[in-house]
Amino acid sequence: MPEAAPLGLRLAGVGAFLSSLWKRRPRAATPPPLAEGEEAFPSRGYVRVTGSLSRRMVFIATAWIAVLLIGGGYALDRVIVTVTTRNFDEQLSLLINSMVLSAELGPGGEVFFRSELADQGYIEPNSGSYWQVSGEGYETFRSRSLWDTRLKVHSGHNDINVHYYDSDEIPDQRLRIAERDVRLPGSQVSWRFQVTRNRALLDAQIAELRRTLVRSFLLLALGLIVMAGLQTWYGLRPLRKVRSELSRLRAGQTTRIEGAMPAEVAPMVEELNALIEHNDRQAEEARRHAGNLAHALKTPLSVIMNAAAAGQADLGPSVIREARTMRRQIDHHLARARAVGRRGSAHSRAAVWPSVQAVERAVARLYPNVRIDIDGDHDLVAHIERQDLDEILGNLVENAAKYGGGSVFITASVQAGFVELMVEDDGRGIPEADRIRIFDRGVRLDSGKPGTGLGLAIVRDVAEIYDGTVSLEESEDLGGLLVRLRLPAAG
Repeated sequence: MPEAAPLGLRLAGVGAFLSSLWKRRPRAATPPPLAEGEEAFPSRGYVRVTGSLSRRMVFIATAWIAVLLIGGGYALDRVIVTVTTRNFDEQLSLLINSMVLSAELGPGGEVFFRSELADQGYIEPNSGSYWQVSGEGYETFRSRSLWDTRLKVHSGHNDINVHYYDSDEIPDQRLRIAERDVRLPGSQVSWRFQVTRNRALLDAQIAELRRTLVRSFLLLALGLIVMAGLQTWYGLRPLRKVRSELSRLRAGQTTRIEGAMPAEVAPMVEELNALIEHNDRQAEEARRHAGNLAHALKTPLSVIMNAAAAGQADLGPSVIREARTMRRQIDHHLARARAVGRRGSAHSRAAVWPSVQAVERAVARLYPNVRIDIDGDHDLVAHIERQDLDEILGNLVENAAKYGGGSVFITASVQAGFVELMVEDDGRGIPEADRIRIFDRGVRLDSGKPGTGLGLAIVRDVAEIYDGTVSLEESEDLGGLLVRLRLPAAG
């Protein structure tokens, strides 16, 4: 049916948006060309796709995991290198301390060891394990493994504490050297003790630890990325469910989105259900108004057709009379239709005081002998469109000026979240028994003055569309009728 088209279009747009989270569509903004005679499906929407939400989430998680693992891996690598090198240096320190403890002076002041170091590497030539003791004026005392080679002695500094450094002074060997300067008892010479080991052993340990670290971190990264993918898939599962429900809704299999949803998705589902219900209400109101209008026009049209068929002499006046009736009905339903169409806007706001002033000036020009006074809060804002507020106030103030005794008083205030407008006059008022009946379409208590009898009916209908109320009371100050209009206040 034509009335349901807005609902279909909106649901199609929402469904297309949600489906784009998981299924990438072409970026074309227009649908493919239709074959000859083919009709476009009116409820299908096309939304420009900007990428996959799942891929974005997995990419962000992967990038963050990579940053953390690279940073953590670098820090752990520094720790591994530092700790392994320190352990290696401590072994050299123990050896050099053993050399110092076993060192003695010979008859000529030269140094010798009471016992040799137990490591076999200090005996085998070019083994990478060497030691050397040197002192100024004395021949260098060195291990057999050095053979005819001597370690370099840098005299530019004193090593009271053990000093560690790397050296390439022996070809094809990268050495880790520990050295210390010691003055032995009974000697005036500062002896430099040096002990080395091939750094290849240290580098091999560090390389093995690094390989283990890299494998572990790669496995950890893979596990975290898989976990992020599963988390994304499971976390976005409710959106896929919403998409499926929207498809069922568009296919007519259900009337709303059902099922329990997570706390983050539930508000969106509630809003979608509210949108669906709002569109259903609008479509139902449109159908009802169309039916009411058709029914209201049916009788005048029958009268005109019967008069024309019978050739009545008063056909002209009959047509004019029935046309006026038809016009009143059309005006009434058009006013309701406009208000229903504007009600859907969440931003409907109207400043009350400017509307009251505008209506007061317009009515004052129509009824120059009527005194209209206004009072109240100048800053009130109501949840209604300005055009509808003007139409409501115009009907109320014009009725008060038309049927009153010459004085009209308008008061604006706020009461419990509602803007309250009171229109009072000094006329005869309306008996309490007729205050409900007067809101019916076409009812007029004073037929001596021109009018259609639709003013208060339109006021009531439009006010109810905006969740407002209209009531009739007796004015305590002026003695006539008091019309109390209440509309939701806009924050």
